Amino acid sequence: MTIPRPEFPNPQFERKQWQNLNGEWDFAFDFGNSGLAGGMLEKSDWERQITVPFCPESRLSGVGYTDFIPAVWYRRTVQITAAQLEGRVFLCFGAVDYETHVYVNGKEAGVHTGGYTSFRFEITALLHAGENTIIVNAQDDTRSRRIPSGKQSDRLQSYGCMYTRTTGIWQTVWLEFTPRSYIKSIRLSPDAANGTLSVEAQVAGKGVLRADAFYAGSTVGTASKTVDTLGRLELALTETHLWEPGNGRLYDLTLTFEGDEVQSYFGLRDLAIDGYAFRINGKSVFQRLVLDQGFYPDGIYTARDEAALVHDIEMSMAAGFNGARLHEKVFEPRFLYHCDRLGYLVWGEYPNWGVDHSDPAVTPIYLEEWCEAVLRDCNHPAIVGWCPFNETWDCDGRRRDPALLRTVYRMTKRIDPTRPCIDTSGNFHVETDIYDVHDYEQDPAIFKPRYDKLMTEGVLHDAFPDIQHYPGGICFISEYGGIRWSVNADNGDAWGYGNAPKTEEEYFARYKGLTDALLDNDRMFAFCYTQLTDVEQEQNGVYTYDRKAKFDIAKYYAINSRKAAIED
Repeated sequence: MTIPRPEFPNPQFERKQWQNLNGEWDFAFDFGNSGLAGGMLEKSDWERQITVPFCPESRLSGVGYTDFIPAVWYRRTVQITAAQLEGRVFLCFGAVDYETHVYVNGKEAGVHTGGYTSFRFEITALLHAGENTIIVNAQDDTRSRRIPSGKQSDRLQSYGCMYTRTTGIWQTVWLEFTPRSYIKSIRLSPDAANGTLSVEAQVAGKGVLRADAFYAGSTVGTASKTVDTLGRLELALTETHLWEPGNGRLYDLTLTFEGDEVQSYFGLRDLAIDGYAFRINGKSVFQRLVLDQGFYPDGIYTARDEAALVHDIEMSMAAGFNGARLHEKVFEPRFLYHCDRLGYLVWGEYPNWGVDHSDPAVTPIYLEEWCEAVLRDCNHPAIVGWCPFNETWDCDGRRRDPALLRTVYRMTKRIDPTRPCIDTSGNFHVETDIYDVHDYEQDPAIFKPRYDKLMTEGVLHDAFPDIQHYPGGICFISEYGGIRWSVNADNGDAWGYGNAPKTEEEYFARYKGLTDALLDNDRMFAFCYTQLTDVEQEQNGVYTYDRKAKFDIAKYYAINSRKAAIED
């Protein structure tokens, strides 16, 4: 059987000794969320199968059930050798939505809460040579206001900008095999100005940690030292190749420790805020961003194959965008790798929609997984900023809790002080490095004068001036446009912002007028257009949901790619 998504899930922390567990698993619905009490661990006759890593709501899973699913179960067997048991064995998950209970040979291996981040359990002590059984139980209540679910619909059907749900496993599952002493994690801190790389590694055991950096196959830096639990290496690079938009220029990195070997990579680039400008390696760069929601018609949250991940980035770049807001979802590391490789700017976000931002109990729930996401992805040079919240609306008349936004912002800066953090995109700002607003005004004659005032009077138009206050300095319009255009003129369910243009000429006059207003504003460092593709009934994408161009993409490129007023 061909294994779906056969590539290693995380190219920044890759071992050669691994086994992909994607493919056919036994599967069962658990609509009463009572499977454990009902004997699922002992059950022998599983009547249904599913194709992992695709969620049961998707066509690619072979199930295609789109109603609410409170809980699901998975089962498969794996063969383990006696030689493998001489070291350590880890069971790894790219992402499972939402609360995951894992059992190996009938015993609990671990529990993970959070639907978007990667996790692993050491299962060595639960295994034996020969056939072993893995069972996974995933519980997910999309309608709970304490579970972040992003754009997953809280109604039976999709509506507006809410789409088909994802339950259970939706990223690769795999085994990793390591020696008893091994590398647990790494933190990479490149310094472009000085041509150096700092490597901080957590290890199990004591021994010699070594790092070798390469560029185009040639060794450009080496360092080693004896470490115990935590080690730090400094590499002086003999060649300097800067990471920049449109050109990743990645270095390869090999780390070894007591027989363990990890392959990684890094990019050399520095970020800085300078007045109204966002500088990359000292150069003012205008970020031509597009909203990317990471949904697929056949896989929902999961791309059919790696080529589909690359294709989305290439589609965006072909339209003149140089980056994206990775919107209301934590994207998989393999996607981020291709962003790194292609020099594609991205903002790391989180699926905050679905939670009650007025509930103090949300803070620890939110912090746990958001911190996991930042720690997992902070080595990616393509990520140029963090945005843990998007539009934190009040809930049932209760005001959103400013302490939640402030706490998450401050924790983000503590984990990663190298990147700017927007506390909540659009509204409502509490404490932020960059001030942004959302504006779906469709008439360029109204839109442009609003933001020209930023240049002439230092005033940023804001729909919520009574709740938040622009303090001056760096800012951008992080959602605009959303021009509705359905390729099916009779589609009465098509949804978008404002009135749909009647002709292609009217469409591009509107697109150009709105975009020019931001490119020509010498106090704007970026824009983010809504959106890259249609998603189900929301049909305001540059491309259709099945990734077909609606118009000549060269027309978008000509509008988007010209020099902005703030650019060097």
